[in-house]
Amino acid sequence: MEKILILGSGLAGYSLAREIRAVDESIELQMITADAGDFYSKPMLSNGLAQGKQSQDLVNAMAESMSDKLKMRIDTNCRVTAIDTERQQVITDRGEHRYTSLVLALGAKPIIPVMRGDAEQHRVTVNSLYDYHRFRQLLPQSPAHVAIIGPGLIGCEFANDLLSQGYQVSLIGPDPHPISTLLPAITGKALQQAMTEAGTHWHLQQTAAIMDQLAQGYRLTLTDASIIDCDLVLSAVGLLPEMQLATEAGLGTARGIVTDRMLRTSNERIYALGDCAEIAGFNLPYVMPIMNAARALAKTLTGEPTEVVYPAMPVVIKTPLHPIVIAPPQRGAAGDWQNHQDQQGTECLFHDPEGQLSGFVLSGKYVERKQSLTKQLPHLLPATG
Repeated sequence: MEKILILGSGLAGYSLAREIRAVDESIELQMITADAGDFYSKPMLSNGLAQGKQSQDLVNAMAESMSDKLKMRIDTNCRVTAIDTERQQVITDRGEHRYTSLVLALGAKPIIPVMRGDAEQHRVTVNSLYDYHRFRQLLPQSPAHVAIIGPGLIGCEFANDLLSQGYQVSLIGPDPHPISTLLPAITGKALQQAMTEAGTHWHLQQTAAIMDQLAQGYRLTLTDASIIDCDLVLSAVGLLPEMQLATEAGLGTARGIVTDRMLRTSNERIYALGDCAEIAGFNLPYVMPIMNAARALAKTLTGEPTEVVYPAMPVVIKTPLHPIVIAPPQRGAAGDWQNHQDQQGTECLFHDPEGQLSGFVLSGKYVERKQSLTKQLPHLLPATG
């Protein structure tokens, strides 16, 4: 009897289950998750303060409700320890479960940089509803000083959120400007200026080396020997695709669990999607790529082999102090940036050698051009044939 087993209860896992049920109400579905399995919007974690949300407010549906709605067994707080590819079973701390098709929707885990000091274990990361609950418990009442390690996308979103509620924020990292892996310098510096005016203290081109406990709060010693005393330290250095189970099962991995355009891994019975997957060379940890992949995989798993197609999918960065939307060109793409800045914001357009627009970064008032420019972009992963 056909059985689809999904590992992971994030957006990828639940989106796939929904798409499967849209086309097949009878196929056996099971989900296994290491957490409570409640469905929530992970992007809301980085602006929950401004929205006045406690962790329970972010839950859209409890696991029991999702189980009933999707006619799917959900094993919560259950840890998978291994995948037996020969017997087509997963081994958990509660026993073994068979599958005919296995889907890895395992997400990603925070990067934890090496630090010294007697309080380095007190760094907070926020990558789940449980993490957010702990963050809210540990966060002192405003005004207080929060040091954020990592001036990338997530670090800047959390900084903006904290600033909106009256917190003092210090941002630390080796980058030359905020979100340097995604933004041209003029946009990164425009964001930096807006956040500086709102009270952010920047410590760029250096890292936090030591974290020590104070009588109240913590002391960070940076690589240039400067000191930051603060009430809480949030680590937002970045995420790594969760690949341990896949690696131990002998599946191909690179920047994620490697799949083809059918989302099939190196094992014909095992598929992957979401933050853990590298799909046809793309690792895109954003909402729209997950939705497109889930729709295609649901068709494949229910008897209609379907390749994933990625249209242009701009990403909105949640920094209301200086709004930003990005549609990066493909990694290693040939072409040139044309950058413009004025009091309205920045407009950075990337054209290929033939003059085709193939990426953009917009900020400030220029984000209003998102829709018209997106229509000019080619598909990231167009249909074949």
